[in-house]
Amino acid sequence: MVEGGELFEEIQRRGNFSEKTAADVIAQLLSAVAYCHERKIAHRDLKPENILIEKTSSNELSVKVIDFGTAHAFNASKLKATTGTAYYIAPEVLQKNYNEKCDVWSCGVILYILLSGTPPFNGRTDEEILQAVRRTRFKYYSKY
Repeated sequence: MVEGGELFEEIQRRGNFSEKTAADVIAQLLSAVAYCHERKIAHRDLKPENILIEKTSSNELSVKVIDFGTAHAFNASKLKATTGTAYYIAPEVLQKNYNEKCDVWSCGVILYILLSGTPPFNGRTDEEILQAVRRTRFKYYSKY
């Protein structure tokens, strides 16, 4: 049992993370993603709500990826199902022609949020967010 809660809650509590802490979290996340990809599994819904944190005695964060409900085994052919969460979804997923690297895109979005406290692609509705993702243009603004 991981008692630290979701990474999402920690982001809300902190606002943003130091570069060192963000790098530590992302290194662990990328390690978990590499582990899955080596076993030909794409998670397809990486987001802070699906990452649990455990605070160690040295107050560092240890992360655990959860919720493999949309995970899918992959091979050389492209994945086609549109699945994921608007803020974190890769543009290729919206085009229904993607591979496991959609998880790497989601990691990049999570890193952006850890450092800035805000998502890189925003909108009032999911459709507005998805339109912003399709355009793939953003500027880095930190509210801190």
